[in-house]
Amino acid sequence: MSVTQDPLAQPHPRIAANVMHFARLLRRAGLPVGPAEAIAAQQALTHIDLASRTQARTALRTAMIHRHEHQDVFDQAFALFWRDPAAAEQAAAMALMEAQKKPKAERAPPASRRVAEAFASKKDRPPPKEEPPVIDMTMTVSEQERLQQMDFEAMGAAEIANAKREIRRLVLPLDLRRTRRLRADQNGPVTDLKRTIRGSLRQGGEILTIARNRRVTRPPPLVVLCDISGSMARYAQILLHFLHAVTNDRDRVSVFLFGTRLSNVTRQLKARDPEVAFQMVAHAVPDWSGGTRIGEAVASFNHLWAKRVLGQGAVVLLITDGLDRDGARGLAENMDRLHRSCTRLIWLNPLLRWSGFEPKSQGIRAMLPHVDEFRPVHNLASLRSLIDLLSRPAPMKGSQR
Repeated sequence: MSVTQDPLAQPHPRIAANVMHFARLLRRAGLPVGPAEAIAAQQALTHIDLASRTQARTALRTAMIHRHEHQDVFDQAFALFWRDPAAAEQAAAMALMEAQKKPKAERAPPASRRVAEAFASKKDRPPPKEEPPVIDMTMTVSEQERLQQMDFEAMGAAEIANAKREIRRLVLPLDLRRTRRLRADQNGPVTDLKRTIRGSLRQGGEILTIARNRRVTRPPPLVVLCDISGSMARYAQILLHFLHAVTNDRDRVSVFLFGTRLSNVTRQLKARDPEVAFQMVAHAVPDWSGGTRIGEAVASFNHLWAKRVLGQGAVVLLITDGLDRDGARGLAENMDRLHRSCTRLIWLNPLLRWSGFEPKSQGIRAMLPHVDEFRPVHNLASLRSLIDLLSRPAPMKGSQR
């Protein structure tokens, strides 16, 4: 049937309710759809022929989706929602069952799984309790505090999901550095003679005001080298969420992953959707959970990338346990070159979680003299401590902690 083209026309109450439920489904699937998108979608349906499924899908997608990478999720949700609700729930259940039966390489794409889980989450949600029980929390540790101190390797699926949500909220500030660039500032300390004389020419050569400038300050580039070998696999999977959040929160961030070879994943982590970003990283990195060649990876970085990304006072985060399968061959020389190429080199090692840690392996002993900071990275508290460290001015070059 055809709908009126009056711009002030209101959608049918049942259509409006269905659009509202569809918007809730998209939000459960992880898309940023709010009340404004729902209202715009309702108005868009008053300008099309509702008998045309193609027009309806195009109108809703135009009003509710703002990023190209969200279109796959929207199309999957549209195909399941805008038909018989019972058939939609059955299709969602079948999709979840097929995802569990198929091997990892043959599972459905992320868009299908997210929409299926969004359908299932509504159905499996327990009814709210009218009178929640009163629990005495005296002399107990809060769940939030326990999560902050829990080791990433000891976390279960629920704790990992909560930790990932906490990581997405972390903001990584870096202390501002003065650059050689100047910007116009009437209260600045630097006099700009060129602009002063140029302004006086408009007044017949008489100087009425003195133009001033101020040095531009900006945070330095951040370069991350993260170990993804077998001994670091569990930590790397969670830390990748932290690196994704940092890459999308600030500019001039470069991320490299290494096991037996070095891979630049900066472009892949730029994707706003975490699931899309990690899927692209999985395709770009062939040596996940393999061996470790730290010396070869650092040498490759020094040769191919150091001059491109280590300018303007760059800060380098090296995330590894220091266990090198090559027996630290050439590691000290390459670490020394990396140390001299950056302003600050911070080594994050999950083995420091042990109170009795001693640098016994050859790789750790070769690397330790060439870092400015040596810190643990094994839980949320250590990540917050790292953020606090980077927000303060850097210590003098060569001082170890």
